[in-house]
Amino acid sequence: MSGWTEFIIAFAAFMAAHVIPMQPKLKSGLIAVLGRGGYIAAFSALSLGLLWWLLMASGRAPYVEIWPQAEWQRWLANLAVPAAVLLTTLAIGAPNPFSFGGKAQGFDPQRPGIIGLTRHPLMWAFALWAGAHLLANGDLAHVILFGLLFLFALTGIWAAEGRARRNLPDFARLAAHSSVWPGAALLDGRWRPRGPLPWLRLGLGVLIWAALLHLHPPLIGVSPLP
Repeated sequence: MSGWTEFIIAFAAFMAAHVIPMQPKLKSGLIAVLGRGGYIAAFSALSLGLLWWLLMASGRAPYVEIWPQAEWQRWLANLAVPAAVLLTTLAIGAPNPFSFGGKAQGFDPQRPGIIGLTRHPLMWAFALWAGAHLLANGDLAHVILFGLLFLFALTGIWAAEGRARRNLPDFARLAAHSSVWPGAALLDGRWRPRGPLPWLRLGLGVLIWAALLHLHPPLIGVSPLP
């Protein structure tokens, strides 16, 4: 199998897997069989496995430079990735009626938590990760990889937002203290963080980021440090 062939197959498999959350009948059938916890665990493992394969396949594809890598690009990636990891750890498990498959149960629009920062924190975290890696990797295979993942994340944000606006009869009330764009509700005064800081989640996010930084060389083959 040539480098480009493996890259195309890996990318197709990754994108096909991420159609599952957008298909209510398929997702409901899997949840009925696996349970919600089992579905989340299985889908997470599948996504991470396919993403790792895709990253490996992009590294094995023929190297064609589009732009050279500069040290500031690595610094930017090393600032963006911790932010993406923290956003993810704060968002996972949080009640979110605006995401694909999200539910309003347990969601308080007056105290939306991380959803006040943005209605789509997981997709923005993915976009931040992909965009930072796009800038820091200027060869053709990685430009295709991270460029398409970045567009995929942005498309998912607007698709989820449109779906929520169509399907939530009380969308205006639920979304009153949140925003699509990260921080927009904070800047215009519609949202203010309340309550104690989620120290456990913040600590977990720091640990996950440190683990990813440590494991990047053995798993990916390249150190992310400048």
